[in-house]
Amino acid sequence: MNIRTVLGNILLLTAVLLTADVAVVMSARIKAVVLKAVCRKVFAYQLVLCAVLLLFALDVRFDLFGGWTPAIGRIIGWALRAAIVLLSTGILFFCGKVIAGSMISNAGQAENAIVLGLALENGAPAPDLLARLDTAQEYLEKKPGAKLILTGGNADESGRTEAAVMRDILIERGVPEEKLILEDQAQTTKENFDNIAGMIPTEEPVVMISSNYHMDRAVRNATEAGFSNVMRLPAPSGFFAYGANMLSEVVLDLNERTLKKQISSFST
Repeated sequence: MNIRTVLGNILLLTAVLLTADVAVVMSARIKAVVLKAVCRKVFAYQLVLCAVLLLFALDVRFDLFGGWTPAIGRIIGWALRAAIVLLSTGILFFCGKVIAGSMISNAGQAENAIVLGLALENGAPAPDLLARLDTAQEYLEKKPGAKLILTGGNADESGRTEAAVMRDILIERGVPEEKLILEDQAQTTKENFDNIAGMIPTEEPVVMISSNYHMDRAVRNATEAGFSNVMRLPAPSGFFAYGANMLSEVVLDLNERTLKKQISSFST
């Protein structure tokens, strides 16, 4: 078995597992969240990215675009191969950024910690949102003088926003209400930071708390909103949904960078 075959098998297995993860996680999420149309749109883009990676893996493993005849067939085959390689390289680059960003934790002392929201699932906080609250509560225990800015304006059928749900949970856990500040108007991560920039001085240090896979894009959004000293405190996320969440971040990041408009994020 040559190197190409081994590499092709690894790539193909990875692409298949990633596609399966996206299909299972996103299908369940579409049924659970309020922003179903948004979730479906993100899901569609994820499947496109998965298809590109699958084609790349199949070409490495089985020489999918090689050996076409006649000469014009070879030219078309190589053109398709070049396009797939280029697209796959871009996708893997952005996946790498998400993964690298998830590994950085440099939270120091700050008077304000921003806790980013996450779409409610069937009216209840998702496990990753609870993990963000666990991380925020631990930070507050270490820094009793700090305040938590809870974000997220996407409301469920009952009208409760993500920020309001987080506040209620933390109060039930014994966190004093005066320690909690709500930003419950934003629909996206970018809007979160734009709104918060009008609430606190952007030159002061802030600690950002969100799921590990969300940190890279969130830091960029915060910097674009004018925050000059953003420290990261990533919360752990579910292992089995990591691939789907990672590709969601890639889709949303590419959308923000290339189209200059937001797909309303279910991971605000």
